[in-house]
Amino acid sequence: MEYSEKVMEHFRNPRNVGEIENPDGVGRVGNPVCGDIMELYIKVKDGVITDAKFKTFGCGAAIATSSMVTELVKNKTIDEALKISNRAVAAALGGLPPIKMHCSLLAEEALKKALDDYRARTSMPASGKPVRKLQIG
Repeated sequence: MEYSEKVMEHFRNPRNVGEIENPDGVGRVGNPVCGDIMELYIKVKDGVITDAKFKTFGCGAAIATSSMVTELVKNKTIDEALKISNRAVAAALGGLPPIKMHCSLLAEEALKKALDDYRARTSMPASGKPVRKLQIG
C-alpha cells in the first residue's frame, strides 16, 4: 500500500496531539470494523476556531487524517469548518489509498460532531458572537 509523503509526515510527526482543557466542542467517533477511535477537541472564540487537538487510536492513516483535519480547521469560522469534507482532508494529504478513505471519513465525522457539540453548548445571536447557555441544576 502506497502512502503519500504528506501522509507519512503527518503519521510520523502528527500535529496538535492531545486534549484541550475546557473545550468548546468535542467529537468522538469510531469505526467498529477497523477499530479506529478518534476524539477531536475545538476551542472557539468569536465564531472562529482558534485551536484544535486530537487523540486517535488507530492506523497510520487515521492518525494522519486526524492531524490534518486539526490543521485545516484552525482559524476557520464555524460555517467554513462545516464545509471541510473527507475528500478535502484526503486531498490535503496528497491522497489516500481507496482502502483507507474511511479514515478521512472518520476525521470529517469527528469534526462535524465537535461542531454539533459546540452549537449545542452555545447559541448564535444576531450579533454573530456565541453566547454560552446557562446550565441550571
